[in-house]
Amino acid sequence: MIGPRHETDRGMSIALTHVLTIGITTILIAMLLMSGSTMLETETERSAQTSLETVGERLAGEIDNVDQIANDSSDRVTLTGEHPRSVANSQYTVALKQDCSEVDASLLNDSTTCLRLTAQDIDVTVYVPVAVDGNQIKEPPQSVQGGTIEIKYEGDGIELEAVD
Repeated sequence: MIGPRHETDRGMSIALTHVLTIGITTILIAMLLMSGSTMLETETERSAQTSLETVGERLAGEIDNVDQIANDSSDRVTLTGEHPRSVANSQYTVALKQDCSEVDASLLNDSTTCLRLTAQDIDVTVYVPVAVDGNQIKEPPQSVQGGTIEIKYEGDGIELEAVD
């Protein structure tokens, strides 16, 4: 048939292609952002755990030094250690526990005395063994904030104290 065509589909393929391209691009960018934020969260937790383990090992060494000095003398012993106030942009607390036998942690072997380091904004808790006799730990354990920490021995046991 010869004559004017009244089809309205002409030019629709270009608009449809643009809409589909924008839709697919939006979905891909959203998926990329979600996976990036998940990866960032995982790396933050891993960084906090590594930092807490490092701080815990330094503190364990300092506690061991106080224990050795206290065994050689009957005097009071105080050691002040400078540690970071935060790890992975999160405050943390440190507690010296006399009995860690119920804790299932990778760094604990048969040791019953340990340090528990807990990040406050991130769900990370690390246990670090301490090579002292459990009877040398003052009970009940107190939690101290990260930062400058005093390790004291005053005849009845070792305790941690935060310094302002």
